[in-house]
Amino acid sequence: MEKFGKSQSVLRVEDQRFLTGKGRYVDNITPEGALYAYVLRSPVAHGDISELDVDDAREVEGVHLVLTVQDLADAGVTEGMAFNTVKNRDGSKAAAPRRPILAEGRVRFVGEPVAMVVAQSLEAARDAAEAIMLDIDDLPAHTTVGPGGTPLYDEAPDNRAFDWGMGDEAAVEAAIKKAAHVVHLALHDNRIIANPMEPRGCYAEMEGERLHLAVNGQGVWGTKRNLARILGMAPEDIRVTNPDVGGGFGTKAMDYPETYLVAHAARVLNRPVRWMADRGEGMLSDNAGRGLDHDLTLAFDADHKITAYRVDSRVDLGAYCSTMGQGIQTDLFSKVLMGVYDVQDTFLHVEGFFTNTTQVDAYRGAGRPEAIFALERVMDHAARELGVDPWDLRRRNFIPAGAFPYTSATGETYDVGDFNRVLDRAEAEADRAGFSARKAESAARGKLRGMGLCYYIESILGNPSETAKVVFEEDGRVSIYVGTQSNGQGHETVYARFLSDQTGIPMEQITVVQGDSDRIANGGGTGGSRSVTTQNNATLATVGKMVEGFTAYLAGKLGVDVDEIGFDDETFRAPGSNVTPTMLEVAAMAREDGRADLLSHEETATLPGRSYPNGAHVAEVEVDPETGKVTLDRYTVVDDFGNLINPMLVEGQVHGGAVQGIGQALTEHVVYDEDGQLLTASFMDYAMPRADDVPMIQFTTEPVPSTANVMGMKGCGEAGTVGAMAAMGNAVTDALWDHGVRQADMPFTPHRVWKMLNDGMAQLE
Repeated sequence: MEKFGKSQSVLRVEDQRFLTGKGRYVDNITPEGALYAYVLRSPVAHGDISELDVDDAREVEGVHLVLTVQDLADAGVTEGMAFNTVKNRDGSKAAAPRRPILAEGRVRFVGEPVAMVVAQSLEAARDAAEAIMLDIDDLPAHTTVGPGGTPLYDEAPDNRAFDWGMGDEAAVEAAIKKAAHVVHLALHDNRIIANPMEPRGCYAEMEGERLHLAVNGQGVWGTKRNLARILGMAPEDIRVTNPDVGGGFGTKAMDYPETYLVAHAARVLNRPVRWMADRGEGMLSDNAGRGLDHDLTLAFDADHKITAYRVDSRVDLGAYCSTMGQGIQTDLFSKVLMGVYDVQDTFLHVEGFFTNTTQVDAYRGAGRPEAIFALERVMDHAARELGVDPWDLRRRNFIPAGAFPYTSATGETYDVGDFNRVLDRAEAEADRAGFSARKAESAARGKLRGMGLCYYIESILGNPSETAKVVFEEDGRVSIYVGTQSNGQGHETVYARFLSDQTGIPMEQITVVQGDSDRIANGGGTGGSRSVTTQNNATLATVGKMVEGFTAYLAGKLGVDVDEIGFDDETFRAPGSNVTPTMLEVAAMAREDGRADLLSHEETATLPGRSYPNGAHVAEVEVDPETGKVTLDRYTVVDDFGNLINPMLVEGQVHGGAVQGIGQALTEHVVYDEDGQLLTASFMDYAMPRADDVPMIQFTTEPVPSTANVMGMKGCGEAGTVGAMAAMGNAVTDALWDHGVRQADMPFTPHRVWKMLNDGMAQLE
């Protein structure tokens, strides 16, 4: 990939400031004298507000403002939060209840914002919040993911938000009836909290007549649009910035009530206002992820070829519809169904239900990881039920390399793939041949060993368009303005290096500018593994425009035809001339000649199609039957990401993603009691994965370059998580299978696994 990146591992340039305490995170850069905001939240899961008296709070020393829903209404702030919906299977509209910024007469989950206090100090704001008289008449809480229970909304009397389906249900049912083998599996995908290292936060200030909001999000343009709508302001009067962001994971991709409250308070007071969640607040109010129950059916012919696949999923939406849009995510769920397997009939059925719990982000509730998790768990279960080798069952059903481009049963066209080659490499890298010896050695110590495979494919892109602008500055530096937003992935390094590779401009002279709606006209933000593929595609288009402009300029200056000037990614050349200027030198010449038009170049580019990263994850675990403790002993990943820009950063992305999936498999679990109280509201009760939970992860690539973009790239941001959950589940199942365990659901905590073993042995007796 000489032309589109040297595929070299380059150290991250941003780490110097991060590791020396010079990061520009939102809580570090608030304006001097900014007031502090504190949000009063509902202490109960469901109830009618019978009293909300803030008079005493307004008298607390240091308090500047107390906002209630009535105060918002009096100021004309009456719009609700944005969200999208799908159509039900029968063509009717899904339930779309209003989500207010502050609770309007009724609360629906513990942690829902009821009022906000703005004060001179955080302590004063907290004191004032304690002085607020809040009485709530309790209503029964509903936490079951399914129909029935006390309705949260009149428009959803059964608490069903939507009932969505995709595929040919009749064809699937017919194929199941005539199949030689049919395998069923019920599966739970446990709910989790993202817990980015940096909790959510923001500040707002007035800059003359304009509003500036800084928020640690995953893009600025959606927030700007929603601020304009909710605050009734002209878009040109709003500036949104994203400074350094310490982790997003999809949870920071959408707006939250605090964003609008802080912005409104700054406008009312004409003073800067800051808000930062503490960890407990984040756990109560951040959009959670997963929280699904699947009923899965696979049908096979006599040769163990898949003929049909059906999945029925029930999704916990929490108290409100997702602001990311459940419709988008159920569609993404469908894109990867049977993605690596040659099958004709599939049917996906997803039901969403409201519960008195914090909102579940549908992005993490019915997307790529969930689809692959469900599919690969039932594939592994089918192999065991049918008495065949799980690796061979996958090979038997792979889409052959010669069949691409291939249109799946859900209408997705995969451009390239060589799944057998990737799986063969994974088998070697994981030393599958040596597994039996390792299993025997574990058995000699009284331990159970299992190996689990997940072969995944994901569909990445999101918004296919992105914009890049390159500016040659007066000091000799070059700025590249991008429409994505780093949340810690290393974009500053990747984008600067890529531009350097295409132009010969030294990387150390390039500055990456991101996350500012004033300086960047538009962009798609970060999410869905889209960033590097879409942004570098836009950079290529901009570089092409730069080369075209500089070539015409040089041709005129040298008195030669335009087509006589060449550019070799480092210097311009003309036949018969010893003039070989670099791009920086040509820009300097243009500046001297007054050609300001050649010092700034901007181009928007749109990818023609998605790319499809895929690969194999192999987990090897050891289980202590006396205690139920699961130890992850070996973990191997072989991915097809197409061509790589920076292999070291890719490996880091895979390691981080895999640990996220491993954490969900081994330790993480959101638990509510029957009254809707969150029981896992701190790190004392919610177990994040630690260093001793994870071995060294072996990572290798087996690239099959994509044809959907000129760089041959495939996104990698989510790939680690997509493969990890099923690989871990299948490994634990493999270890427990001979002991009668047929249902193994995450998280695999010692007590749960110990109980599985005891129940399994009891069934065998």
